[in-house]
Order: sequence, then structure tokens, then C-alpha cells
Amino acid sequence: MPTLKKRYAIVLASTLILAAAGSFCGDILALRIGVWVYQARLDNYASQLAANSEYFGDEVRTALAAVDASPSSSCSDGEVKYLRALIFQSNSLKDAGQMRGDGQIECSADMGRVRHPWPQTKPDFVLPDGAAIYTKLTPYLDNNFVAVTVERGHSFVVLTPVARLNIQAPLHSTRTILGTPAKTDGGAKPGGPHPADPRILTTQGIYRENDNLYATHCSASDFICDTAYTSVSEVVAANRMRFRGCIALCGLIGACIGFISSMIYRRNKSPEQQLRRAIRRDQLRMVYQPIVDLASGRIEGAEALVRWTDEEGHAIGPDIFVRVAEREGFVGELTRLVVRHVLRELGPMLRSHPDFRVSINVASDDLADPGFPDFLATSLAQAGVVPQSLVIEITEGSTVGFAVATRAIHALRERGHSVHIDDFGTGYSSLSYLQNLAVDAIKIDQSFTRSIGTGSVTTAILPQILAMADALHLHVIVEGVETEQQAEYFAAPRQPVQAQGWLFGRPVPAEDFCRNLAGRERKPPVEEAVGGQQMANVA
Repeated sequence: MPTLKKRYAIVLASTLILAAAGSFCGDILALRIGVWVYQARLDNYASQLAANSEYFGDEVRTALAAVDASPSSSCSDGEVKYLRALIFQSNSLKDAGQMRGDGQIECSADMGRVRHPWPQTKPDFVLPDGAAIYTKLTPYLDNNFVAVTVERGHSFVVLTPVARLNIQAPLHSTRTILGTPAKTDGGAKPGGPHPADPRILTTQGIYRENDNLYATHCSASDFICDTAYTSVSEVVAANRMRFRGCIALCGLIGACIGFISSMIYRRNKSPEQQLRRAIRRDQLRMVYQPIVDLASGRIEGAEALVRWTDEEGHAIGPDIFVRVAEREGFVGELTRLVVRHVLRELGPMLRSHPDFRVSINVASDDLADPGFPDFLATSLAQAGVVPQSLVIEITEGSTVGFAVATRAIHALRERGHSVHIDDFGTGYSSLSYLQNLAVDAIKIDQSFTRSIGTGSVTTAILPQILAMADALHLHVIVEGVETEQQAEYFAAPRQPVQAQGWLFGRPVPAEDFCRNLAGRERKPPVEEAVGGQQMANVA
């Protein structure tokens, strides 16, 4: 029979062996859980990068269509001027023009008319839609990045380096243009492992190679793949305390439950699911930016802007989450949420100031929804607000059919709403297009405002836009006014012009906006007429 000392030794040895086995299993399980969780994060991050690439591809196709739609003859002085105006309106294009044959450039916005075209190689590859991709065109060779030229028919555009999403994550990323070497491009975190296997960079999926983790998403219709990546050592460093806790627990069942819970949690972290939950739980918030009459300096309206912070604490821009809602088919729920917020937050002010106007942005799906005007009418009646107080803004490049848009706009105007075209100048509106749509106002895109005082060709277009609006009896609202020089430029024409921008006030919550508005109304009349520089300069 073992002595007491031996029994203690056996218990101690068994405890140490089981503790070591449990710690070993816990270490393995903790590492696997961390890897799986980060693969989900990588996949989520790569998906958002790919959504940005889709937006970028849409802009390329829009630019090619705009080049094709040049009103001037090929490579004439008029067309070169038209191409330069197009480039100045874009943040993603380096050049645009016409070419013939195997990449022989005839003219471009940057070079004008090329009198002695140099021979070029054939395209690197051709997309299914017939667009040809060049990465070695002589005028655009650059050692710092791959200068990509997209040519369709006789038109071409040259791309600048693509901006990254405005999100924060302890992950690296790279963008691959199919048929070219990988280029690390604005990763969220510098350094880290660099992908070497081209198959990982050009094939959608989740991968692990040696000590590195990857997730790749490729554009469904373009030539760009986005890869998010990190190393297992970075996963361990970021989760050191979690790993120690899991090892200390030494519980296989607890580790399995933690793994299952983590997987379910991460699956529900896609941008679409987070946004759906935020709408359902009424977790989005509204801010309001004043719209000022430049002649009198009075605040005559406001634009309602929606803001969203996801469940991981990242502020996601409306250009990202509105596109997600449109792509997944629930942007109507987002618009209705905005309407309810506006009427709830500004309802008392609108009832006491029926001449005040609040603008909301409406998507293409809303215009095509026959029940949308009735929803607005019911919501306004319940809030006791007149329809004239709610202005509908639609984008110039709306994808809804012209006939559908026309019917929707007429229906909204018959009910008392004003209809404005937002971001005017970034699409392809013509005189007949604007006249047939019968809108009330245009909002000049801030890219035009920023060109004032720079000597840009874009500035020369502004008088034409103002004259066109005057001829069609359209009100004009200018976006992005940030300096006195910009305000004075638009205050000079005889026609009335309204403006919004940081010079007059940043977007603020409803409570602050109403407080600022009430404070201005209490000012003496002489102070009201001083000018735009004293307009509610709040952050």
C-alpha cells in the first residue's frame, strides 16, 4: 500500500500531467480560435475593400462612357478641353483620351493632340466586356506604382492610385491588378508579411500559407482583387491575454464552446448584417448642415446627413454603407429611418417655421417604389409638418430609368415637395434632361467649388452651369463652400444662390442645430446681413 507521501506524489504527478495535457490542448485550441476569428476579420475587411473596388470600377466605366459622349469631333481642341474638364471632376483619373490601333494614343487631356504617336505593345489582357488593360503605355510608365490604362473602343482612361477605405483595423492589405505584380497599396497597418503566391492574390477565398493568413475578394465585374493579410505571430501578440486565460482554464469543453460562440459572432459581423441590425434597432444618427442664402446670410434650410458607427466602433462613411444597402436591396428601410428621424428631431421647429426646408437624400429604389410618396404623406401628417418643409434630393447619376424618375418626381412635386438634383456636374445631365425632369433646383458638386481660385479648367464651367440654371429657372445650391473667396464668387451673380459648407457650419446633431438657429434669430437684423463668414461656425 502506497505511503501518504507516495499518494501525494501520484496525485501531484497526475495533476501536473493532466494540467500539462489540458494546457497543451488549450494552447492549440486558443491558437486555432484566434486564427479562425482573424480569418473572419480578414474576410470582412477584404469584402469592404472589394466593395470600394466595385465603386472604383463603376467610376471607370462612367468615365469611359463620358469620353464616348464627347460633343466635339475626335481629338479636336473642343474635345481636349472637354477631356480636361472630365479629369478635373474625378479623383481617380490621371488622364483620358482617344487611341487607335495597339495602344497608339492620338490625344489626351494631359498631352493634347499627339502628332507623332509612338508604337505601343498590345494590351496585357482584355476583359470579358471588351475593355483592354495596359500597364506599360510609354507616357505613363512609373516605377512607384503600376499605371493602369483602360481602353474600350477608341476611348481610354488612366487610373491614379486608388484610395483606401476609411476604416481602422490591425490588418495589412494589398491590391492586385490582374496580370501585373502585386503592389502593397495603403494597408491599414505598415509592414507585416507580404503575399508571394499569385494564386492567393488573384483567387477569391480564405487561405493559410505557413505562418501567414490571407483573405481575398475580387471584383465581380472588374480586374482588381483585394487581399487582407496578417501573420499568426501578430494574432498571438494581439490576443496574448486571451490565450493565457484559455491555457489557464485547461478546459476542452470551454474552449470548444468559445470557438463555436466566436464563429457565430464573427459570421454576424458582416457589414450587411451589422447595418440591418443598426436600422432595426434605430442605432443610426442624424446630423444637419445649414443651407444659407448668400445674399442675406440667413439660414433657409438644412441637409439631413445620416451617420453610422459599426459594432466594432468604426465610423463607416455613407458612401460605403448606403452602397451596401442599395446592393442588398434594403436602402428603402434606410431612407424611411432617415425620414422618421428628421420629423422626430426637427418636427417642432418645422411646425413653427413652415417656410424652413430640410433636404433628405433619396435612392433610386425609393423613386421606383410606388408606395414611397404615400409613406411621406402619412409620416408628415402624423408629425404635423407640411410637405413643403421636406425637400427630396436625387443624385444626377441615378440608375433608375428616366421614365420612372420623371413620374416619381412629378408625383412628389404634386404633393408639395421640392426636388433637387444632388452633386450636379458629376453625371451627364443635358438641358433637355433637366427640363423634362422638371426639378426645382440643382446642387453644384463641391469639386467645382474647390476649383475656384486655382486656375483650373473646371472653374470655367461654373458660369455655364449658373447660366443654364437661370435659363431653366432652377434654384442653385453650392456644396463645399469653405473659404470667403468661394462664397464671394457665388454671391457675385445676380441670380439668388444658396450655399452650404464648413464656412457656414459643420454638420451637427439636431439639438445643436436648433440652438444655433434660435441664436441667430435673436440677433439684430443688421447683424443678420453682415455676411456668410459669421454663419454658425460650429464643429
